[in-house]
Amino acid sequence: MKFHAVELPLPPNGMKSPNRLFFLALTLFLLTLVPLCLWNWGPPLTFPKIDISGLRKSKEQGKKCDIFTGQWVPHPEGPYYTTNTCRLIIDEYNCIKFGRADTEFMKWRWKPEGCELPYFDAVQFLELVRGKSMAFVGDSVGRNQMHSLLCLLAKVATTEDTSHKYSTDTEHFQHWYYADYNFSLVALWSPYLVKTKEADPNGYSNDSLMNLYLDEADEEWAGQIESYNYVIISVGQWFFRPMYYYEKGKLVGCFRCPENNITNLGKYYGYKMAFRTAFRTLLSLKSYKGVTFLRTFSPAHFDAAWNKGGDCVRTTPYTSQDEKLQDFQREFYLTQAEELRAAEEEGRRRGLKFGLLNTTEIMWLRPDGHPSHFGRSHRNVTTNDCVHWCLPGPIDTWNEFLLYLMKREVLTKLGGKLMQN
Repeated sequence: MKFHAVELPLPPNGMKSPNRLFFLALTLFLLTLVPLCLWNWGPPLTFPKIDISGLRKSKEQGKKCDIFTGQWVPHPEGPYYTTNTCRLIIDEYNCIKFGRADTEFMKWRWKPEGCELPYFDAVQFLELVRGKSMAFVGDSVGRNQMHSLLCLLAKVATTEDTSHKYSTDTEHFQHWYYADYNFSLVALWSPYLVKTKEADPNGYSNDSLMNLYLDEADEEWAGQIESYNYVIISVGQWFFRPMYYYEKGKLVGCFRCPENNITNLGKYYGYKMAFRTAFRTLLSLKSYKGVTFLRTFSPAHFDAAWNKGGDCVRTTPYTSQDEKLQDFQREFYLTQAEELRAAEEEGRRRGLKFGLLNTTEIMWLRPDGHPSHFGRSHRNVTTNDCVHWCLPGPIDTWNEFLLYLMKREVLTKLGGKLMQN
């Protein structure tokens, strides 16, 4: 799977603009390095120097760098944090606490082909989001990523859990506030992104029927998202459940429903329409000025049916030669990507930014990163967890991607302003 390469703004061919290049380089230098001088802390990993020469690369050279294509390589230095240095790891992801003996799953790092993925710089991230807000919208895997981010930031900043001020359901709707940076970080629970209703006559269960109203966004997130500066949107595993599909209030089809007289539209139809409605909702909000990132489908790794003892016991990654992405996973990814492209086109007309955080293929190579039976959830005491990700673990790479994309967006904005002067 290929993602569009990074293209830094350059002056037109033949234009002599040393002052502009110098100013842009100086701005990047200050944005990146000055905050480090304000803190007396030692990063768990050595951060690479910022390569200002990249500003002079041609567009053709830039296209060779795709951070989402590469391989997992050994990284003996280990993770950014541990269960001792991050007290915010919840039991569901705390694999070491509950007896996982092997630690090799924490000692791999993603290496893109032909370029470097910068290490996560917590101070730089917090400077970028100073005075801003970020929302993770979707299911519990999205919340998993937010908890990874909490741990990545924990060494340089304290945060306050303010969830109780906003919701009585503080498990699914979480709010964190970094007072020193006036930065709000939230997780908004919406596993389908659209309005839903329980529909199973036998009551709710892990595989019960649901009504999905595919053209109506879930107000639990849509009703409060307008003021956020960054929105990371993602859903996945819930779309394997049996579902009735409604549009304009009328039943139009289903997936895995018991009736033979209802058109089976398949799981991808519901998935497509859910993202279409979510993106169109963001585009329709008059005051929404945020940057939206689609975090793509996160694969599970059950070696048998999840409800029949399936587990994920492997302790090392796959290589891309060992194991290829399965067809249904690729289809989920392509379905999302198609809706994102449409949103990007419309967003350009409205001045809104949409970006891709492609985690599908790289995480398919990490069957070793799940909690299995080493996580603890009050909702699930019998099923192995091969959906979520241990902390620390490979999911921390998602936030390296996120910071990379945020910096690129800032640089693009800065470059655009400079070119207008």
